Amino acid sequence: MEEDKGALVQSLIEMVNEIASISDYRCTVKKQYCNLARRLKLLTPMFEEIRDLKEAVLPEDTVKALVSFREALESAKELLRFGSESSKIYLVLEREQTMNKFHEVTARLEQTLSGISYEELDISDEVKEQVELVLAQFRRAKGRVDLPDVELYEDLSYLYNRNDAATNPAVFRRLVEKLQLAGIGELTQESLALHEMVSSSGGDPGASIEKMSMLLKKIKDFVQTENPNMDAPATEKSVVATSSRQASTDKNRKAPVIPDDFRCPISLELMKDPVIVSTGQTYERSCIEKWLEQGHGTCPKTQQTLSSTSLTPNYVLRSLIAQWCEANGIEVPKRPNRPNKTASACSPAERTKIENLLHKLTSANPEDQRSAAGEIRLLAKRNADNRVAIAEAGAIPLLVGLLSTPDSRTQEHAVTALLNLSICEDNKGSIISCGAVPGIVHVLKHGGMEARENAAATLFSLSVVDENKVRIGASGAIPPLVTLLSEGTQRGKKDAATALFNLCIYQGNKGKAVRAGVVSTLMELLTETGGGMVDEALAILAILASHPEGKAAIGAAEAVPVLVEVIGTGSPRNRENAAAVLVHLCSGDPQHLVDAQELGVMGSLLDLAQNGTDRGKRKAAQLLERMNRFIEQQAQAEAEDETETEVEVEAVIEPRPLAQSETQQPQPLPTVNANDS
Repeated sequence: MEEDKGALVQSLIEMVNEIASISDYRCTVKKQYCNLARRLKLLTPMFEEIRDLKEAVLPEDTVKALVSFREALESAKELLRFGSESSKIYLVLEREQTMNKFHEVTARLEQTLSGISYEELDISDEVKEQVELVLAQFRRAKGRVDLPDVELYEDLSYLYNRNDAATNPAVFRRLVEKLQLAGIGELTQESLALHEMVSSSGGDPGASIEKMSMLLKKIKDFVQTENPNMDAPATEKSVVATSSRQASTDKNRKAPVIPDDFRCPISLELMKDPVIVSTGQTYERSCIEKWLEQGHGTCPKTQQTLSSTSLTPNYVLRSLIAQWCEANGIEVPKRPNRPNKTASACSPAERTKIENLLHKLTSANPEDQRSAAGEIRLLAKRNADNRVAIAEAGAIPLLVGLLSTPDSRTQEHAVTALLNLSICEDNKGSIISCGAVPGIVHVLKHGGMEARENAAATLFSLSVVDENKVRIGASGAIPPLVTLLSEGTQRGKKDAATALFNLCIYQGNKGKAVRAGVVSTLMELLTETGGGMVDEALAILAILASHPEGKAAIGAAEAVPVLVEVIGTGSPRNRENAAAVLVHLCSGDPQHLVDAQELGVMGSLLDLAQNGTDRGKRKAAQLLERMNRFIEQQAQAEAEDETETEVEVEAVIEPRPLAQSETQQPQPLPTVNANDS
């Protein structure tokens, strides 16, 4: 029990220290959140004295009370972190919801702290008095309601609800000053905070967050127009320097407004190194790399799951940006130098904490292993520096060893920690070289549902590297991925689908997927109620259709009616993929052309050829060409058949006279003519 007592109290001390390290609360909640953090820090001496008590065993009621307080402290930590990292605009517009959460957490802290019988413990009077003071402050805080900044709320609401551009500049100036959004760094931080909220909403942020993003863009445009010499990144400083001569001759001339298409959707800045992600959206390389390093697997703008984390330079857009800069007398932005190797910026204290966790991973105590794996999982999720430091400390082989543990919770923590570590490109090779793939496949087959989901996501992350696609496919991963695609939760199905899509980019894995029965599962997903997996199912079918076994399986599954329906009524991307599948099917069996034509696909193809995506237009044109050619061939064949029939009839009728018995038979041609008349 001594170990349990020590671990419990130490976790409370560490949690309070983490809260103490949170700083720079948003200005709109700074007073309340700073007070809460300060009160919690005053409890550290009590926990330290409890830890150092000579009694080996704490009363059972005290242990339960400390566990309850730890849960409340975890909620407080998340609340304070939200107050430090969240959107300033959101905190103002959603102040009521935010403060309700604040009072709820405060009440829970007061209730659970009251449950700790510290009077019965051998702790000093000074510490007891300090705890009493904190409790009294919590009780007063429960009933206190600080008056909000009404003018700030009204100004934001005014802008939030206006769609036109004509707005009083005084409103913008007040907002910029009160929200502290006068510099590029502050504006970028606010933009990232809004994108983070979109991601944490599961891809469905609602109209409010989207309107907040548009509101931020208005503020950004105002700041850049009013103050072109503001604290800007190197690119924009060069813009200012280049245009200083023109500005000196015409002081009233304002800096040119950057076209929206040239701005990064994350930072709202002019892009220097635009890159394309797998959804087709373009971002500034450094911004999207930071987004991916934070553990996101979705496109920030569309919230679609990224089928790959690879980034493709957008040379066309870069050229257009250069032309625009030259036309406006602005220096063309230069691409930043990119470092070859990621280095961790963790402090010595953080590294010591990681080393202690690794020591617990090697413990013979299953509870130590479980708690350490869980903490490493959370640390690896938090930021890129942690991911590098954890790998450098030697955690990867230890986590790989835990993939086969009989403890399901430890197994889940281990595979999820590897998933979070794999976000760092340098860690992917280390995970593979430590022999992690068989263990991940083991979890995929036999783990709990959340562990299976995260195992699938880990395989997707690792398969971004082309040579890993071969190794993962050969490891037997594809059949359990197909099983998860069929029977998993909605999240599990999406994780399995993204992994299968990436693996099937390699030709050798397509046959494995088909033989594992993926086509029948994909067809079920295409036709299920709700249609939540239509995008993923069509994307995988479009890849498999290029493989002979895939083409045959899709044709045998009677997919043509479903494909025709999607081409007519689906989203632009789904229409494109459905047409791509149909192109492959029709190239192997003309009967599919006949079936599609009979189902009325021609009108949908004509519309797709005019209004679809670029690839959709090409696929529609190919199908229309094949259908027209097939119709011409049919007409030509029918004409040839009619000609041959006429020749045969003439050869039968003219050369020989009819016999008596034949003259008694009905004559076909006159009969037809008589009927026609």
